[in-house]
Amino acid sequence: MKQKKNKIRKGDYGYISSQKKRRLAITLVLFAIPLMIFFTGLIQTKTRNNLLTVVALLGCLPACKSLVGMIMMWMQKPMKREIYEKIVPHTGDLVMSYEMCLTTYEKNLFVDAFAVCGNTVVGYADQLKQKDSAYMEEHVQKILRSNGYKEKVRIFTELKPFLERLDYMNSHKEELNENIRFTPDESYPDLSRDELIKHTILAISL
Repeated sequence: MKQKKNKIRKGDYGYISSQKKRRLAITLVLFAIPLMIFFTGLIQTKTRNNLLTVVALLGCLPACKSLVGMIMMWMQKPMKREIYEKIVPHTGDLVMSYEMCLTTYEKNLFVDAFAVCGNTVVGYADQLKQKDSAYMEEHVQKILRSNGYKEKVRIFTELKPFLERLDYMNSHKEELNENIRFTPDESYPDLSRDELIKHTILAISL
């Protein structure tokens, strides 16, 4: 499935690299505005003790918040392109998401890809250790269940079994969706059940 080059959204391949550039640009602009206000006041009044200095200081608050978000994004390593290209031929019609830094109270962990089909959610995390994958499985499953989805979550740290599971999910879609009742969400009436599960996972990622 090809991604749109001109509009990369959360869950698309290339999101991390795109966000690094975007957040850097936004942060520079947000810092530039209060600096311009400060120097304007300094030039006009010949002193820092003026109202514009106060305005400039307050203007630094959103800039600092943006800086924190930028730093967190720059700490993430993008998904390797060769891994993405190996995954794509196995995705079929599965609902996929890529490059997610999932946030928890204890740690932030990067998952390269998630696939959703019926009662099953599987992920692949090249950078995770086995104990971290188990922790993230439990975390994602807890979040999904709190939103009414009783899904089985499995995160692989090796690519081959993940690709084999994608092939299995594609060939057993009817079985995986059997006996699942679904009522469309009024807030997102156009999203399927699998897409709503993807949306829930993306909500807890950077």
